[in-house]
Amino acid sequence: MSIPAQASGAPDAEPDGPEDRLRRFATIWSRAIFPSTATSMTRPEFEEHLLPLARELSRILHARPFDAAPAQRVGAALVAAHCTDPDALSSTLGVVDSYLVLYCGGNGPVALSTEDSRARCARIQHALAGGFTQALRERTLAEQEAIARSALAARSQAEQALHATEERFRAVFKDAAIGIGIADLDGNILEINDTLTRMFGGLENHVRSHKLNEWVHPEDSPHVWKYYDELVRGEREHYSVEKPYYRNDGTVLWTNLTVSLLRDPQGRPEYQLALMEDTTERRLLNLRLRYEATHDALTGLPNRTLFFERLEKALAFREDMRFGLCYLDLDGFKAINDSLGHAAGDRLLVEVADRLQSCATAPGEMVARLGGDEFVALTTGPRTQEEVHELAGRILSALATPVRLDGRELTVRGSVGVVEGPSGSRTAADVLRSADITMYRAKAAGGNRFALADAAADARAITRHGLTTALPTALDRGEFFIEYQPLVHLGDGTVHGAEALVRWCHPQHGVLGPDRFIPLAEHTGLIVPLGRWVLEESVRQANFWQERHTDGGPLRINVNLSPTQLHHPGLVAETVDVLERSGLEPGALCLEVTESALIGADDDLLKPLRQLAEMGVDIALDDFGTGYSNLANLRRLPVSVLKLDRSFTQGMQQHPADPVDLKIVEGIVALAHSLDLAVTVEGVETGAQAEQLRRIGCDTAQGWYYARPGAPDRIHSLLLADAV
Repeated sequence: MSIPAQASGAPDAEPDGPEDRLRRFATIWSRAIFPSTATSMTRPEFEEHLLPLARELSRILHARPFDAAPAQRVGAALVAAHCTDPDALSSTLGVVDSYLVLYCGGNGPVALSTEDSRARCARIQHALAGGFTQALRERTLAEQEAIARSALAARSQAEQALHATEERFRAVFKDAAIGIGIADLDGNILEINDTLTRMFGGLENHVRSHKLNEWVHPEDSPHVWKYYDELVRGEREHYSVEKPYYRNDGTVLWTNLTVSLLRDPQGRPEYQLALMEDTTERRLLNLRLRYEATHDALTGLPNRTLFFERLEKALAFREDMRFGLCYLDLDGFKAINDSLGHAAGDRLLVEVADRLQSCATAPGEMVARLGGDEFVALTTGPRTQEEVHELAGRILSALATPVRLDGRELTVRGSVGVVEGPSGSRTAADVLRSADITMYRAKAAGGNRFALADAAADARAITRHGLTTALPTALDRGEFFIEYQPLVHLGDGTVHGAEALVRWCHPQHGVLGPDRFIPLAEHTGLIVPLGRWVLEESVRQANFWQERHTDGGPLRINVNLSPTQLHHPGLVAETVDVLERSGLEPGALCLEVTESALIGADDDLLKPLRQLAEMGVDIALDDFGTGYSNLANLRRLPVSVLKLDRSFTQGMQQHPADPVDLKIVEGIVALAHSLDLAVTVEGVETGAQAEQLRRIGCDTAQGWYYARPGAPDRIHSLLLADAV
């Protein structure tokens, strides 16, 4: 029990006043009994708990008439505060005997004599001890009674639970949806439920006539009987496996089997408890789903998923084992789909699949369809170097016979990429990528053939793919820049202008020339925004040169136009916009178009060039002489400059110059001048070349003899040299 605290008066707050002495008594008391107290309170909290009890002892000490009985409540309060250890009582009595009178004897209204104080203190101790003992006895009896009641209730509940458990077990055993069986450690079947009987065909005697170790099936997992032996020896408590059984009619029952060891009260192994779930239908469904997931629905061939599984197994390292892969793509299959329809295309694919299957019947060979008109054939073994070549040849031979569809005979052609090597040397993805690249090399060579994988060619193709992927963002990242190669007037050696040549500063491959990325830009369509950027930068640079070099006439800038740009509907408008915004005169711009781009050009293609020429923009016919065009076409082309390809002037590098080359160049120059066309020569590398071309009458030239392509400020340096 607890004794309420009394409010302290104002005098108690004085130093060494009654309240201060009372608190010191409570502090001594708490320090004496706290170590033997089973309480969750801290010692300062426990001291605050004892303060009301100390105040009660002080009141009893000074009460008139004196009555020690209330001290029993203090003893009971200690028990309530979990001070039940005998040491707590003895320590409390010692503190009361030694310090109660010392600290609380002068706290009353009337001073007590020493004899009276000691007598009262002794009676208080007796009463406190009596209250402590009585409260402790009552608490102990209550706890014992509670324990007895709990034990009785637990025993009753255990008996009820045991009875209920037995009933529930019988109900579960009999009516469970899974098969349950109990056997002894020798494998004798002691009891089975109805479900297990039905799972094995409904004949209980058929099940009971067998021991467990007789239920062997060829597809048992390797560890099932090892687990069984460990369990009956008591080394394993349970195991779970997927296990097939033969029914009495010879069919196979697939189960999820869990076997547990039952021990006797002494812990010795006694019985086996088996739980079986019939998974036969689920397994058949999974096998069907697995087949559908790993085979092509149209042709029935293994698909990409199953092929990759087989390929990865073939590539796993095994001594003296190799692999060979043929990657087939049909040539012109899209035309068949587009002309005859997809239904005819599907029938053709089925026929091709049947023929391919007939080509790969040896052990270690398989054919799969990756998708569309792409097929693969895989062979494994120690001699795949020769076998894969033979396999590729059989595939092409099988396709050679025409396919008859809807009364038509269709010739089927294919391109095959062949990869061969030892197991463990490459990953499946690397092998398939190499085969794909090699197949496209065979297709580029004309198709209807097979090509062998080449590491260098693979590397070039991978690099080309990487550049193609990086192109769209390279322009946004500012990775392109322009170098300028001077165009020199052969008559007086002055700089006539410059050709703008775009470069790509690639983060990994360094500076790339236009031959590395312009074809890729054409293929991806990026050539249009890239060409506009080159035009803008070049025209801006030309305008800057004119502002810096005003005494020698305008410097022309030559910019290349790709075939794709020629077909772009905004070519004229964009060119006009660039010129107007820069302030450059149209006559200072020359657009170079390759001769091959204009072979057979109709009026619609030539119309934009004519519009630009009418504005004053020069049009140059680049690489003239390489396109085998009719010279008469020069009359209808809106060009003002012919640029001779370097192949015509290479013979002039030697001394004496090749007379045939001289005659050809003389003829072209004479023809051009008769048509009022200027002639520019590319690839001038020696002084002898330059002198020969000057005597022949060529107008301008460019090449390493004068300057290599470089930064725009180098043009200014050449101009200063001319001035000198």
